[in-house]
Amino acid sequence: MDSSSSRGKRTSLQPMRAAGRQRVEELLEAASDLMAERGYEATTMAEIAARAAAKIGSLYRFFPNKEAVADALVKRHIAVLEDEYAALAKRAAMLSPDALADVLIELLVTLHPRVKSLSALMEARTDSMEIRERARGHAIVGIAAALRVCAPGLEDALSRDIAAVVLNTMKVLRGMLAKDAPTTPGAPDELRRMHRLYLAERLTPFRNVLASTTDTEP
Repeated sequence: MDSSSSRGKRTSLQPMRAAGRQRVEELLEAASDLMAERGYEATTMAEIAARAAAKIGSLYRFFPNKEAVADALVKRHIAVLEDEYAALAKRAAMLSPDALADVLIELLVTLHPRVKSLSALMEARTDSMEIRERARGHAIVGIAAALRVCAPGLEDALSRDIAAVVLNTMKVLRGMLAKDAPTTPGAPDELRRMHRLYLAERLTPFRNVLASTTDTEP
């Protein structure tokens, strides 16, 4: 019987040594690959250990059950999202709306391999709604922050509305590229063009607001 059915009290072990941290990364990467390929429920602890070329005892040493592995993966994926959106906000000051549109539209596509099991975890976990809302919330906050850096006059509420539209556009593009959404050979490029036009139209009026205000002050 897979230990995922056992909800033991023991928490995951946090390794102190570099070798232990490396082993945990290998185990989590193996788990992420398997869950993305087969789903959360179908993945077993034995398969995770085998994929990581580790002994099953090594896996149980760090994670008492599959639920603990999933918890660690969720934390890992959320941390990746936070880091990427923080880096994006720093770059946004030097980007035009068109350039920011290109960066944003590709972001989810490039992020997907690093958080590949997040969809499987959201589909299978009893707390899937909480996980989904956390991931979506981080994405909207992160994108909105980048939009406000690029267009300093943009109000917070409007930046979040635009961010939600951007996020859905990013998801549609990823679906097209993965052939999970209706598409044609030229459709992804058309979506990118539409995205550039949308952001240019929405952000440009707010880009020079602070400069104009400074210029008119006595």
